[in-house]
Amino acid sequence: MKSRIKYCIANFKMNLGTKSKLSEYFKPFDKYIDTDTDSIKIIVSPPFTVINQAVDLTSKINKNIKIGAQNINENVSGAYTGEISIDMIKDCRINYVITGHSERRSIYKENNKQINAKNRALLSNNIAPIFCIGETLEQRSKNLIEKTLREQLTIGLNNISNSKLILAYEPVWAIGTGKTATAEIITDTHLMIRNILNDIGFDGQKISILYGGSVNRNNAKDLIALADVDGFLIGGASLDAKHFLDIYNIIEESI
Repeated sequence: MKSRIKYCIANFKMNLGTKSKLSEYFKPFDKYIDTDTDSIKIIVSPPFTVINQAVDLTSKINKNIKIGAQNINENVSGAYTGEISIDMIKDCRINYVITGHSERRSIYKENNKQINAKNRALLSNNIAPIFCIGETLEQRSKNLIEKTLREQLTIGLNNISNSKLILAYEPVWAIGTGKTATAEIITDTHLMIRNILNDIGFDGQKISILYGGSVNRNNAKDLIALADVDGFLIGGASLDAKHFLDIYNIIEESI
């Protein structure tokens, strides 16, 4: 079976959203990136305000660096103040969008059905969702991990059968806290996710599953060596370009 693609994905969140900061951020990239696009992909997801600039900058530095969006609205158009449609991001030449992130779920109350609508809308437009799933500390302490992940996957992937899908397991209690899940937790949970995917009609061995949750250059080597970990969705550590590129190089060396 063909090896799954590895991913190194940066999620800036609401950071580095000015032209000057973005230009400075990408300066080290031309020295670091020599990507074999068949085995590893690097994706940077800045705020919407600088997405066009990010596409322009990376196209000059290295066309193998892809730009993603952090969110979209599932509707084509309408009275949705402040929202961004799929046509808008397509016009910005974007091929990846983060969906289901725990901050969207908790702060903006996005539910599994809405996330499913986003996933379906993206895939119908040939855009790959980076679909985030994960349990809270309370759900883990009550032994509701499998129930939570099964519900997120079953509803979030309802009426979907598409190989462009990318999954990111982000235990909510590890995001931005400095707490990384143990190797045993990550290995067991990624295997659990693959088994759930098989149960709901997917080939779990063909889908790339990333880990996210306080990933940095110090733990990336151990994490990428774990079975069923196909890369990282990186928050805080991605805001420092050299730190992010160090993680990318660790993934590349593991292939």
